[in-house]
Amino acid sequence: MKTKIMKLACGALLCAWVLTSCYSYTSVVGQGAKGNQQITQWNHYLIGGLAPVGVSDSKVMAGGATDYTVFTRMTFVNGLISGLTSGIYSPTTTTVTK
Repeated sequence: MKTKIMKLACGALLCAWVLTSCYSYTSVVGQGAKGNQQITQWNHYLIGGLAPVGVSDSKVMAGGATDYTVFTRMTFVNGLISGLTSGIYSPTTTTVTK
């Protein structure tokens, strides 16, 4: 009985770990993107995102545009790198569309 419960618990934890989603958020500045020109940069964080080391500046990435959209997410590659480093290094990706 104990082994069955342990197997179920381990299976549930494995499913919870495997099925977690990568986060993303979008910010619209002004009227939002008018075209399809995109600039992408990585953001560098340590300790699971608690300590920023190098974070992109969306205003600089927009290059003086007043209407643009900022999309920040953790891609599969970002998540893979974070997983391989056990969360010590946790990058994200920012894309500015103007």
